[in-house]
Amino acid sequence: MLEDLKLGRQYDGLIYLVESARNPPTIRSHHHVELELNLVVGGTISYVLGERRFTFGRRTLLWLFPSQEHQLVDRSSDAENYVAVFKPRLIARSCRSSAYEGLKRDTAEVDGVLHTVLPVETFDLVRRTMDGLMEAAPDPDVLNREAGFGVNSDFRYVHRDPDGLNAGLHHLLLLCWRCQRAGKALDGAVALHSAVRKALDSISREHEKPSLRSLALRCGASEAHLSRMFRRQIGVSVSRYRNSVLLARFMEFVRQPEHRTITEAVYGAGFGSYAQFHRVFTQAYGRGPRECLQAFEGKTGAQGSGPGRPHPPLPA
Repeated sequence: MLEDLKLGRQYDGLIYLVESARNPPTIRSHHHVELELNLVVGGTISYVLGERRFTFGRRTLLWLFPSQEHQLVDRSSDAENYVAVFKPRLIARSCRSSAYEGLKRDTAEVDGVLHTVLPVETFDLVRRTMDGLMEAAPDPDVLNREAGFGVNSDFRYVHRDPDGLNAGLHHLLLLCWRCQRAGKALDGAVALHSAVRKALDSISREHEKPSLRSLALRCGASEAHLSRMFRRQIGVSVSRYRNSVLLARFMEFVRQPEHRTITEAVYGAGFGSYAQFHRVFTQAYGRGPRECLQAFEGKTGAQGSGPGRPHPPLPA
């Protein structure tokens, strides 16, 4: 799926810090015309690209190129990673020598995700550079709720110093590419069994929550075998992944004006009951949906990102 990051013309890209504790899950597989750079500053994150899963830990610098369809499938509860994206025009303007030709590619120069683990001193330098670009950015709660660029809402990324941001992104792009070239490209991929790949696709595409039994039948495996393979290869259980997909759908549904109540969003996302939804939501975020959604709404209003649509009261 081609994702529109909805970046204004005044911006050559964007940057934000993704935090598990604040960031709603975005599960669907996607790609975008912008080059994406990640720096993992805490915990672990896992992506699926094609037939393989990649897990990245602290100090990992990784690149997702425009034609690379990628899907976030898991992250640890303490995961934090910077995400920066660069528009093609910035890359064309910034990368004129042969040393930076690799940044103009549509896909990685390796089979998979191009990445390296930075030495401590280099990691600290890159992180400080990224921190500096966040000083005039929108509120972190808003950026996390909107996945940095705005998900099914009228949110638009607003940086108080566009010229400074653009200059900083230019410097960051070249700095990180030099770090990548100086480091060692790593593999660490897990090849996915066809049944696991089918299960991922089925859970992501089906509107209703499939039972493990029906999922196993579609994938041509026994329930026990699918459960074991899925946990071993994806790093989480089928149930946890399925719940993450449902939460992602709920966060999309709850922002759409036609959904007049939270309950409609709960059932529209595929949850079987409000009690089930409340349990899954609380386990994921450490607080109830009422508190979370009211905090999100309050932060949006504080940023002036457009008229907030008050959420209707949640069921008791």
